[in-house]
Amino acid sequence: MRKTTAAGIAAGLVAALGLALPASAISDTSADLSVLHGIPDTPVDVYVNGELTIDDFQPGDLAGPLDLPAGDYEVALTATDAADDSSPVLGPITLTLEATMSYTAAAHLDEAGDPTVTAFSNDLSATAAGEGRLTVRHVAAAPAVDVLAGDTAVITGLVNPDESSLDLAAGTISAAVALEGTTDPVIGPADVTVDEGALTIVYAWGSAEAGNLDLAVQNITGLHSSPDGVPSGTAGYLAERDAQMTALWIVGAAAVIAFAVTAGVVVVRRRASQDA
Repeated sequence: MRKTTAAGIAAGLVAALGLALPASAISDTSADLSVLHGIPDTPVDVYVNGELTIDDFQPGDLAGPLDLPAGDYEVALTATDAADDSSPVLGPITLTLEATMSYTAAAHLDEAGDPTVTAFSNDLSATAAGEGRLTVRHVAAAPAVDVLAGDTAVITGLVNPDESSLDLAAGTISAAVALEGTTDPVIGPADVTVDEGALTIVYAWGSAEAGNLDLAVQNITGLHSSPDGVPSGTAGYLAERDAQMTALWIVGAAAVIAFAVTAGVVVVRRRASQDA
């Protein structure tokens, strides 16, 4: 039975490339690579450097991240159960991975509806305390779109295959995608959670003409800056109160211990005096 889980895909890539490196571990000599399948109605097999690495990759699936040595990789997509990559449906293309970088390779439709691949670099720069980063990528066969948060367009005129990013206060927003200059959603609205210190990437993929537009979401954590969080409660009073209470408990406990020691010494001295 074919396997489609990210773990299976990751294991397949590592085995195929002869690697023993853990995922999500960018080093001075390696890069992270995730792969998004954004071509509707087209399950594929993915070959990397001539080896079958992602088996039966389904539309909307996201694989990775994989920690790979920096360098060039030849990627080809074939029909499922192809014997090899000699007759690809897309590619081969060359992906160049630079050390210390994070990438997502998206197989998707261009604006005209033809399959293509775009390699995106993921922004891993630190976010401010209490904030997360939202990146929206247009990889759908559709004209320019606006991204709405509630009824407000926060990103306008986004075209395939461009992206746009915002740093926002952590929380959940109701996001929708509409054709540029309109407010009637063609995708969503959907709740999108922006976590503190994380990069949330939303992909609009599919085909407007075929009526199968959809969203895919990728999360990358570890973008915290100091401090990692902000005080909880109104104006941070709850956190400050917790710290004060902790200090009082420590002082109180020390006082109890000191009293007990002092009392013990007094009792011992009284007994010694009585015995004498």
